[in-house]
Amino acid sequence: MKIPALPQDEHVRIETLRSLSILDTLPEERFDRLTRMAKRLFGVPIVLVSLVDENRQWFKSCVGLVTSETSRDISFCGHAILGDGVFIIPNAIEDERFSDNPLVLNDPYFRFYAGYPLRAPNGQKVGTLCIIDREPRNFGEEDVEALEDLASMAELELEAIQLATLDVLTNISNRRGFMMIAKHSLHLCERQKIPASLVFMDLDSFKPINDSFGHAEGDRALILFAEQMKHTFRDSDIFARLGGDEFVALLTNTSKKQTESIVEKFRQSLKKYNQNACRGYDISFSYGIVEYRSDMHVTLEALLADGDSMMYQFKKSKKSLL
Repeated sequence: MKIPALPQDEHVRIETLRSLSILDTLPEERFDRLTRMAKRLFGVPIVLVSLVDENRQWFKSCVGLVTSETSRDISFCGHAILGDGVFIIPNAIEDERFSDNPLVLNDPYFRFYAGYPLRAPNGQKVGTLCIIDREPRNFGEEDVEALEDLASMAELELEAIQLATLDVLTNISNRRGFMMIAKHSLHLCERQKIPASLVFMDLDSFKPINDSFGHAEGDRALILFAEQMKHTFRDSDIFARLGGDEFVALLTNTSKKQTESIVEKFRQSLKKYNQNACRGYDISFSYGIVEYRSDMHVTLEALLADGDSMMYQFKKSKKSLL
């Protein structure tokens, strides 16, 4: 049996998959409809919308199997995401890569497999739409085109999920996306007993930018602020635009002191940008840093409220110095 190799950009691929906040969610009709269509169209007993995580393939929609996931090491889909087109195995028992695979030798007795990679909006291949038969079969050109069409429909549904959690102006997570991902991260921190800190940020003098330079320039300031966040914060940090001129970042496995250092680096990055841009205004911000404590922050909303309060006090103290 051949264990599927890892894509060269596996780290980015996994981050993309997790950013969709779709893993381990409940069944949805929009995906189940596609697997039912594929089952009828191809006359196969098994159809999956399979998402390939670090160590498993998890089925967002599944027809014909009682399990919701299998190990990535034995997955056919782990091989399928390595290519750009349809991955076809006419008869797995005669293929040296799969002939001794547990999914072939034991129930559910895979023989035929055809999987088309599913791409997230950024092009990363996060899983497949695949059809499986317990008997060997051929797969013609028209079959390939039909499977590709159904996969395109599945990709549109993935895009709709991401758009629902993405801020369309700044292209970073919105409040909904942040809440979904951050809750999982805090649960992990609590289980593993690792620290986390939240940074609540609000742009200074944002209304005067809109009033003096116009709302288009105000939008530009928000976009530039988000871009600087992308450049300064780490790949493991979760950051978002909550709405208006409010932004937030959750830093896991990071103490409050370390978070303060990262925020200072971000502040210096903005200062350098202001010096070079000379746009007639400076982009600056007030912030509050809160160290996560499970006994005090029973909910993520409570953590955000503490950060908001600390940010407000910071902003108030800055105004008093003017």
